[in-house]
Amino acid sequence: MEENREKQIPIVQSRQDDEIEIDLKEIFYLLLSHWKSIFLAMLIGAAIFGAYHTFLLKPSYQADASIYITSTDSMISFSDLQLSAALTDDYANIIKSRTVLNRVIDELDLNLNYKQLGALISVENPDSTHIVDIKVTCDDPELSRNITNALMNISVDQIYQVIGSGEPTVIDYAMAEAVQDVTPGLKKYLMLGALLGALIVCAIVVLRMLTDTTLKTVDDIDRYLHLPVLAAVPYYREMDRK
Repeated sequence: MEENREKQIPIVQSRQDDEIEIDLKEIFYLLLSHWKSIFLAMLIGAAIFGAYHTFLLKPSYQADASIYITSTDSMISFSDLQLSAALTDDYANIIKSRTVLNRVIDELDLNLNYKQLGALISVENPDSTHIVDIKVTCDDPELSRNITNALMNISVDQIYQVIGSGEPTVIDYAMAEAVQDVTPGLKKYLMLGALLGALIVCAIVVLRMLTDTTLKTVDDIDRYLHLPVLAAVPYYREMDRK
């Protein structure tokens, strides 16, 4: 009896080792056989995300302004340009500082704290330029424009107080006709919902396959147990008679 148990140990271990290997071709055909479930999940996911976009998603509007950072002297040396480029990141940090944001909140009487206001603001520096772009995105086009202009004016003053090398030059103010609707389109949400639905179903199908340790075919016996098959009894289901 003990000898039989010892013989069974390497068989089980071999089976566990084989189960670690994943046959991608088998997974592909498995997913292909469940194409109806995957397609249905895509439709459901697209419908859910489409309904969210239509009835729950608030529109987003973006206003932008820009300033140019350099010396105000008539004669600008190469070292001045290098210094302006090095200070660009510092200017961007000043624009989003607590001091500037709180001054904007007080000036516009906003019902926000500085962290909430900072989440609406994006400060960017295009590569190889001395330009700083200020963008504000919120669900009110007029409010986004007002915040952008107030932020830029206060930032210019704060930058001059901190750096003291001349005020940045304003390139563009935020204007009502320049405010953009940046709400994600319905098509993007439909595609995202369909993709997410398909991924969920595929993950469930693959996970069920990997956790299923039952032997279903003669090939499974040869692959996992390495035992010869002496006989096979076909499955027969008698049809219900009317």
